[in-house]
Amino acid sequence: MTNTAAASPLLQPFRSGVLDLPNRLVMAPMTRNRAASDGVPLPLMATYYAQRASAGLIIAEAATPNAVGQTYPNITAIHGAAHVAGWRRVTGAVRDAGGRMFLQIQHGGRVGHPATSGLAPVAPSAVPLPGTIFTPDGHRPAAVPRAMTPAEIRATVADFADAARNAIAVGFAGVEVHAANGYLLHQFLGQGTNRRTDAYGGSVAGRIRFVVEVVQAVAAAIGPERVGVRVSPGGTANGMDEGDTDAIYPALVDALAGEGLAYLHVVHADPDTEVFKEIRRRWHGVLIANPVLGDTVPDDGGRRAGERLLAAGADLVALGRPFLANPDLVDRIRLGAPLNPVRDRYLMYVGGPTGYTDYPALAETLVPAS
Repeated sequence: MTNTAAASPLLQPFRSGVLDLPNRLVMAPMTRNRAASDGVPLPLMATYYAQRASAGLIIAEAATPNAVGQTYPNITAIHGAAHVAGWRRVTGAVRDAGGRMFLQIQHGGRVGHPATSGLAPVAPSAVPLPGTIFTPDGHRPAAVPRAMTPAEIRATVADFADAARNAIAVGFAGVEVHAANGYLLHQFLGQGTNRRTDAYGGSVAGRIRFVVEVVQAVAAAIGPERVGVRVSPGGTANGMDEGDTDAIYPALVDALAGEGLAYLHVVHADPDTEVFKEIRRRWHGVLIANPVLGDTVPDDGGRRAGERLLAAGADLVALGRPFLANPDLVDRIRLGAPLNPVRDRYLMYVGGPTGYTDYPALAETLVPAS
C-alpha cells in the first residue's frame, strides 16, 4: 500500500458556515429500503451510518415530508413522531462515532403508487411515470398522478418546512432539498412532466417557481446556512425530459444564489460540460459534485474522478457506491488500499444486514504476516 494523503486534496479539511469537515469526501444519499413499512428508520440504519462516520459529511437517504410523497416500500419519512424517534437514534449513533449528517428530503410526486402509500400520487401534471413501479406487490403499472392544485402546492411547501424542522430537532446539522432524479421538484422543472398553464408552469420562471418556494420556506424554517439543494441537470431518471436544460439551471441557480444556502449538489457532474461550467460560474457558494463512475466502481474508489472535479471548481465530492461497499472509504483512499467490491445490485434493496452493514472494514481484511 502507498500513502497518498499528501497527494489527494480530497483528504484536506473544509470549513464553510456549518460545514466544518475533516475531509472533502461526502457520502451521497442512497435509498436502501431498510426502514419499516411506515417509514420509521430501523436500528440497523443507525449501525450502517455510524460505520461510515469518517466521511467528511453524510447526506442521509431520502425521507418523505408527507404520506403522499412516498416513493417505494420501506422508504424513510420525517413527518410523524415515530419517524422523529427513529431518526434520533441514527443521528445519535453517528454523532457518537464522530460524524456529521444532513438529511435529504424528497417527495416522489408521480413516482409513487396507491399500493405503497395508500394514496393516489400527485404531480405538476397528470403525466404518468413511464412503465412500471415497484410496490409491496411487485412491479405494477404506474398510476396516473393527479395534477396538484395551488392549495396543494402551498401545503406541500409547508410540509417541506415542517420536515426540515423535524430534522434539526433530531440532531441533523442540516437538510438537502431533493430537486433531482425525476422526483416531484424535478418534475416541476421539466417540460415533459410540467404541462401547467398557471404560475407554476409554462416559462422557465414558472417551472422553477415551486423549487424556489420550497427552498425559501425550508431556509426560513431552519436557517439558510443549514440548507442544501440537489439538482441533476439533463438527468433522465424516472422518465424525465427537461427539454431546455441549458435554460433551466442558470435561471434556478440565479434564483437561489442570494439565499445564503449551505451548498448546491450537482448529480453526475461532468466538468467538461457547459452546464457544469455555467453552474460553477454562477454559483458562488459551496458546490458539491457527484462524479459519473460508470457501472463498475473504479479501483481507486472514485479518487481520480473526485480530484478532477475539485480541480474544475467543486469544493466537495459526493460518492455513493464506494461508501456503500467500504465503510472506511476515507482510510482506504488515504492508504491506497484495495476496495471491497460492490455486491449484487439486488442486495442493495432487499432489507437486512446482507449487502448493507456486513461490508468489512480494512482492519478486518488485513491478515497479519506470519
